Amino acid sequence: MAKKIIMTQDDIRRTLARIAHEIIEQHKSTDHLVLVGMRTRGVPLARRLAANIEAFEKSTVPVGALDFSLYRDDLPLLERQCSIPQTDIPTSIDGKSIVLVDDVLYTGRSARAAMDALIDLGRPRSIQLAVLIDRGHREMPIRPDYVGKNVPSSRREEIQVYLVETDGVDEVAILTPARRMPARSELSKASPGRRRYHDASQ
Repeated sequence: MAKKIIMTQDDIRRTLARIAHEIIEQHKSTDHLVLVGMRTRGVPLARRLAANIEAFEKSTVPVGALDFSLYRDDLPLLERQCSIPQTDIPTSIDGKSIVLVDDVLYTGRSARAAMDALIDLGRPRSIQLAVLIDRGHREMPIRPDYVGKNVPSSRREEIQVYLVETDGVDEVAILTPARRMPARSELSKASPGRRRYHDASQ
């Protein structure tokens, strides 16, 4: 696959700082705010946003991790049943303003599943969605409240977020499959060239 870097470490740092400011501006107070990262890479992103908010506002925001695999409709049933939920939210979400955090928003199915999983844990005052990358191609009526970068893409492309906490490096890349080269048999059909004719009398 061809790989093109579309966000560097500095880009990610500046983007998360901007989103943190937007969250502060939207909520006015952080007293009832809880950030919940969607596993896997949403969790370190939520922690970084909380660190930015603490640096800007001098207040600590609880951060949780949400495993929504049992609620997904794009995984085989057996795979969902065999998964071990790894949800860890250190406070009650009843009456809280929740910001779900994820790395890439694509069809919207993961965000929908995450909201279903969250609502089973309590009754929040509100749920918002913050994503580092929005690549489009929505299949659900899901719209993020905070977006780091809109990246128009084709379905054959892959958007990959790499984070130091999970991958050892901070960057976002778009991966494009290499063009498929035609097989020799296909080339021969396209260009038959000279044909041999055998004398039936031989």
